[in-house]
Amino acid sequence: MIRVDAAPYLLKFKTPSRTSREVLTEKLTFFIRIKDDELPGREGFGEVPVFKGLSAETPEEVVAELNALANCENAEDLLSRAILSSVKFGVESALRSLRNENGLIFESEFTDGSKSIRINGLVWMNPVAEMQEEAFRKIESGFKCVKFKIGAREWEDEIALVRKIRERFGTAITIRVDANGAFTEDDVMPKLEELAALGVHSIEQPVKAGQPEAMRRICKNSPLPIALDEELIGVTTRREKEELLDFIRPQYLVLKPALCGGFSGASEWIDCAGKEERGIGWWLTSALESNVGLNAIAQFAGQHPLDIPQGLGTGGLYTNNLPSPLQLVGENLTYTGPADCYYQQLREILK
Repeated sequence: MIRVDAAPYLLKFKTPSRTSREVLTEKLTFFIRIKDDELPGREGFGEVPVFKGLSAETPEEVVAELNALANCENAEDLLSRAILSSVKFGVESALRSLRNENGLIFESEFTDGSKSIRINGLVWMNPVAEMQEEAFRKIESGFKCVKFKIGAREWEDEIALVRKIRERFGTAITIRVDANGAFTEDDVMPKLEELAALGVHSIEQPVKAGQPEAMRRICKNSPLPIALDEELIGVTTRREKEELLDFIRPQYLVLKPALCGGFSGASEWIDCAGKEERGIGWWLTSALESNVGLNAIAQFAGQHPLDIPQGLGTGGLYTNNLPSPLQLVGENLTYTGPADCYYQQLREILK
């Protein structure tokens, strides 16, 4: 018999974090613990993050599914009944940490300390002067790739910020932007042309998800690469994934395992994207998880041959985050362990 315990936890942002959709001051997540009668004395932990307004599931649906998973016959039964994307993410993490005596989720050169992961420096939406200052700090601390959240300020101010970064640091810095669906099909192309003229690497989700015809036209005609993000949420079967990629034909995918079917779902996206006839690039990023979920995603990323920066730098956002086995030095994320550094705190939360 497998038992699953769950408890909610409200993450508190150090400062309000703005996207083109909303301003975030707190974020609900759930922690889970799995015990298996066949592995006495062992326990596995995972995170089930809820991103209200972005996740395909509601907090109420997550609670209902977690309650339904309280007792399962075996791991196969548990995995078959974990349907919701965020729940699947947490269950897959917890099961893997339960099975590995050292508590690791994915063992690799990353977790043995011989490999690090390059990440981008994320610049949140703030007054433009603050965004510029934050970008300068990140670049001067060692980041060679910065990512800007755009779409909520005056466009002239946002493009001037990108221009200033390019003028000051030249082509040594890779610039990514994320519009979170803020643009419309009517105004997107001139903006893409301005970004392309400044050598921007890519733009994530320029228009709102759910407009496949518009996104297909944008990807076909854009002067800079397009990365699908929110567009992937709720697409669950392999056939649906292949049809979406073949229809829209994006240049990149931004994979958030908690939002795109857990690690199994993310792996399927990677496989579909990498087929020779598609050749679509990808990178992994977090969905504002605590250090528990971030650690799991970093370990998953560490298994893959990564040639571009990943989006894994959210561990310092919260005032009440849990301990982390990850350490950031410049732009390099390293695993320092121990794997169970947050277990005691999770036990207290799950009492």
